Amino acid sequence: MISSTLVVGLLMIIASVLMYNIENAAQPEAFSNAIETMWWAVSTLTTVGYGDVYPITAAGRVLSTIIAFLGIGMVAIPTGIITAGFTKITNKEKEAKKDKKDFCPYCGHKIDE
Repeated sequence: MISSTLVVGLLMIIASVLMYNIENAAQPEAFSNAIETMWWAVSTLTTVGYGDVYPITAAGRVLSTIIAFLGIGMVAIPTGIITAGFTKITNKEKEAKKDKKDFCPYCGHKIDE
């Protein structure tokens, strides 16, 4: 979990610096510095894509496409995997509680219905 967070953070920094260098000349108001460009990187990597800041140059669009696909791989897919893991654990806990109801809490013998 920590390693994936660090990788995503590093990817956001690299993406924002690269996009700033590519898009600043074409859109100085939208990509004014690397820190401001971080907003674009966050919305692109998390696959939200608000559309308020977007690249207009060909190189910027190519980089944006690559970052969006990396965002799907680094953020969206692991989120689904983690959710599936939590669901599996929750279901196991429900089954364990259900099984405990069939046994006497004092002596541990199975209760026949």
